[in-house]
Amino acid sequence: MDSESSRVRDDPDVKVMMAGSTLRKVKSRSWKKPRHFRLLEDGLTIWYKSRWAGKGHSTFSVTELEAVREGHQSEVLQSTAEEFPADHCFTLVFHGRQGNLDLVADSPLEARAWIQGVRKLIHKAQTMDEKERLDQWVWDWFQKADKNKDGKMNFKEVRKLLKMMNIDMNEEHALHLFTMADRSGSGSLEIEQFVHFYKLLTQRDEVWKVFQDYSGDGEKLLLEELENFLKMEQQEGGWSTQHALELIDRYEPSDSAKKQGAMSLDGFQMYLCSQEGSIFNPEHRGLYQDMSQPLSHYFISSSHNTYLLEDQLRGQSSLEAYIQALKRGCRCVEVDAWDGSDGEPVVYHGHTWTSKILFRDIISTLKEYAFKASDFPVILSLENHCGVEQQKVMAQHLSQILGDTLLSNLLDGQMLQQLPSPQELRGKILLKAKKIGGVEDCLDETLTDEVSDEEEMANGDAAEDPPADSNKKSKSKLSRELSDLVVYCKSVHFHGFEHARSHGKCYEMSSFSESKAKRLAKETGTDFVQYNTRQLSRIYPSGLRTDSSNYNPQDMWNVGCQIVALNFQTAGLEMDLNDGLFRQNGCCGYVLKPDFMRDGNTRFTPEKPEERQGYRPLRLSIQVQYHTQV
Repeated sequence: MDSESSRVRDDPDVKVMMAGSTLRKVKSRSWKKPRHFRLLEDGLTIWYKSRWAGKGHSTFSVTELEAVREGHQSEVLQSTAEEFPADHCFTLVFHGRQGNLDLVADSPLEARAWIQGVRKLIHKAQTMDEKERLDQWVWDWFQKADKNKDGKMNFKEVRKLLKMMNIDMNEEHALHLFTMADRSGSGSLEIEQFVHFYKLLTQRDEVWKVFQDYSGDGEKLLLEELENFLKMEQQEGGWSTQHALELIDRYEPSDSAKKQGAMSLDGFQMYLCSQEGSIFNPEHRGLYQDMSQPLSHYFISSSHNTYLLEDQLRGQSSLEAYIQALKRGCRCVEVDAWDGSDGEPVVYHGHTWTSKILFRDIISTLKEYAFKASDFPVILSLENHCGVEQQKVMAQHLSQILGDTLLSNLLDGQMLQQLPSPQELRGKILLKAKKIGGVEDCLDETLTDEVSDEEEMANGDAAEDPPADSNKKSKSKLSRELSDLVVYCKSVHFHGFEHARSHGKCYEMSSFSESKAKRLAKETGTDFVQYNTRQLSRIYPSGLRTDSSNYNPQDMWNVGCQIVALNFQTAGLEMDLNDGLFRQNGCCGYVLKPDFMRDGNTRFTPEKPEERQGYRPLRLSIQVQYHTQV
């Protein structure tokens, strides 16, 4: 173990973790059970078990953890606040979609040791180099497969482990390499020997061939040779000398090669498998786009039914879902508000068995997390099912909790010919909801506070199509206090592109179901693209997607729709596309649309892209090398 690892193991907090503690694992107000937790000798694996569960135990790696929250910073621990003091409590937050772990220590001292110890270990895991990461990953797998914990594995066990690791192999070739790695001839491999065997087995012939093409002696890449590779293969420009030196320093495991300013095959492979060896254009990782154009000129990372962690019928509503979406750079979140029994509005998926959370708690969460990942504006899409009294309560919570962060007035000197830019709206939260009259009518007290059922449906999910008997328009009351908080995102019913051209205001926006949006894209694609140059449109998944599945967002982006709302809790191709698009531009949640989607007179139609002037289709060719022996 290196000196850094030894230093971490000698830390007093880490020593407490390695000695082990009995902590309460809390799942709800009624489920809270003691579990024995301890940090294993590798300094990265946390093991825990019930005192009554025999040999059964669970483990997770510190590399899976994103953060530690102190005190009552989860819904579960908030609900048990009277029973457990804040200085005994902490929450382990995992990367991705894995649920949090809420824990309660016996004393503040023990809680503090675990909080600080886990934070130090997370920092160590984040600063590991590529070699340490690979070694740790292989070590974790070895530990899982070593059932009798004797630190050794015969070929039969190794073969089973490789299948668990998703490594396809030629068994005869694998046995030959196993024998080579088993230097003692004992018929089994210890952990260091297994790491060596794994590297032999997974060595990539195509990487070796590229290495040979650029290496003069076939053993290493000298600085100039690595530079040539970066220029020719990685398309890097004049800064390749400095970058080559940085790569050698970062990825080369051999000290002697580092001293020569050279890179071995091991270092070369580690570099190619790292983030820096990604196909993603490094110049687009940071904020590189013009952020001074109207909001309607950007694609905006957007979430549907943000409060849900699972499906649309029985799923859990959670503040954690908002935290996860906002930390992923989401810039438009949705709140589905209903009258609560005690005068406090609640949020859940109406007429279903999804659980309920308080509207005010969501706004507090939004205040804390809105600008953690990006300081560009967040749009709060409110689907309002509340009566006037609780609408007033919502308006109070929005004003009091968000304060100046909530944009409730026109920007100084703002002309209403076009929407303001993300740059002008930095650090602001915009409310998208129904509004009495227009932005220009804010001071007109003669306006009625009634809105028609068409406007009532303008928020989204109910509005697949206009009601069959549209002559019978009912009226519903809208709180003036809530209405006055809507500035640049007034929800209106869509009356067609011709009506929008002649009467539409830039701050008016409509919601479309995926089926209606697809139909409009197919039948009047050019009109849709033109409409989206000036006004925002929000697309949401079909009500039939009760499993929280997603539609393909590319179809909607092709007509310039900005707020293409997806179920962030559902992994799959659709969210991969969303993550891919918004990974660029500093992951800020805004991506500038192409110029032909920003021109109000555009004739572009996605159904016939070849008709666009200057149309030059690109063919992307990807060669996948398959190694028959692995």
